[in-house]
Amino acid sequence: MKITSWREFIENEATKPYFKKLWQKVERERASKEIFPAREEIFSCFKKCPLEKTKVVIIGQDPYHGMGQAHGMSFSVKKGVRIPPSLQNIYKELQSDLGIEPADNGFLESWAEQGVLLLNTSFSVEKGKPASHANFGWMEFSEHVLDFLNNYERPLVFILWGAHAQKVGTRITNPKHLKLESAHPSPFSARRGFFGSKPFSKANEFLQKNKIQEIDWKIPK
Repeated sequence: MKITSWREFIENEATKPYFKKLWQKVERERASKEIFPAREEIFSCFKKCPLEKTKVVIIGQDPYHGMGQAHGMSFSVKKGVRIPPSLQNIYKELQSDLGIEPADNGFLESWAEQGVLLLNTSFSVEKGKPASHANFGWMEFSEHVLDFLNNYERPLVFILWGAHAQKVGTRITNPKHLKLESAHPSPFSARRGFFGSKPFSKANEFLQKNKIQEIDWKIPK
């Protein structure tokens, strides 16, 4: 079966035993605990970045575990929510790389709509408990996403910040894709190779070289 949309991809995964088990676990947790993001936002990264538009993949790890933060896209928070420290550092690098002033909000939907897949490898988390759903089966789902993208017909850019993303990114073996690896933008590691890595200009250079529309990385107000 040739998959032509993220919806088809997810529906296909949902028929598999591992996914049924995973979904049941998450739903059981929701019955008695506060789970982020909301059910209708769990797959926002796919809804906002259609498969046919996908050009760049930024791999995160876990949804934010604070109230009102996670909405289904890695590193992003909605308008009105305080910009998390890692995203503040992403904005600093964006300014140093492309001269783009740091945005006043952390809502990265405009990136997604242009073809940036903001992919966490875990799609749910319990409030206040980072990595609480990391062993539920989400990694298998994420690996299937990456295997699918590895075989995608168009050249893609994979931005891999930190050891976790780089480990997951070893699944990308097709030489037509570009992998950009550096330290994580977290305040604990950003000075160990994230600052100065210029991922945004490098991604756009690669897209341009492959005659693919570049990303406008500026975040609207």
